[in-house]
Amino acid sequence: MTAGEFELIDRIAARTVARTDVVLGIGDDAALLQPPAGMQLVVAMDTLNSGIHFPHDTAPADIGWKALAVNLSDLAAMGATPAWCTLSLSLPEPDSAWVDAFLDGFDALARQHAVTLVGGDTTRGPLSVCVTVFGFIAPGRALRRDSACVDDDIWVSGTPGDAAAALVQWSSGVTRDPALRARLDRPTPRVALGLRLSGLARAAIDISDGLLADLAHVCRASAVRAELDVDALPASDALRAAAPDPDTRRALQASGGDDYELCFTAPVGARDAIETAGKEAGVPVTRFGRIVEGQGVVATTADGALWAPVRAGWDHFAG
Repeated sequence: MTAGEFELIDRIAARTVARTDVVLGIGDDAALLQPPAGMQLVVAMDTLNSGIHFPHDTAPADIGWKALAVNLSDLAAMGATPAWCTLSLSLPEPDSAWVDAFLDGFDALARQHAVTLVGGDTTRGPLSVCVTVFGFIAPGRALRRDSACVDDDIWVSGTPGDAAAALVQWSSGVTRDPALRARLDRPTPRVALGLRLSGLARAAIDISDGLLADLAHVCRASAVRAELDVDALPASDALRAAAPDPDTRRALQASGGDDYELCFTAPVGARDAIETAGKEAGVPVTRFGRIVEGQGVVATTADGALWAPVRAGWDHFAG
């Protein structure tokens, strides 16, 4: 079923969450928003393109969920509270049924985090989704990449590697594990954990391009070195079944990306508090390395042998 641009906009506007801090939302040239007094505004944006960020056969509802989830993950990595978002949607055809299904996923996650869609754009073109999210944080409480300190522990949330394993299964055409595919299609933004880590952890980043590559951004910004035990990374039962070979599993976990878990550093004295934060947020957290003087990221296996994957992570413009 086809529809005009303005009908699509009306369908989108009808699904938005109401918030009292939205003075003027969808329907004008721009939105009018009222941030809380004394809070800093946190802004993040990600674009998802068909065949690059999600398989071509991904259900519209899953695309809608993921488009918002990857952006909320950025706010989680900063320790921010989500509030508003905008949506730019490029479609090959103005398909009302597709948009309704997309909104089912988008809206389901938006309501979980009380996020209001306040504007955006619709256009004809290859399938592409761009979301910008806005959140709040108190001054001095943001988890920044440049704040890791020597002697910090390095932690990770959840079980990295699941989404990468799903992509391997999809691209190779082998039997697909639904649990792994769910982790690819509907990642869980760790907003609750990020809020609890604010003021507790020092530096954080979400794992989108691969754990080693993303951790390297923290080390570069903080002028430190990360030493980690790749075999200490927690693996789900589904990943162990899909990748029984240890080196294959290591590569998926350390360089696969697309997990949107949080990797963060914290003082040694915060270990108990970090464990408690994970339990309160309902997500396991695992300590797998430490920050030392130097540069870069060095990984070893459980027996102390140096280990490195073929590539540290995803690079959109790598040759």
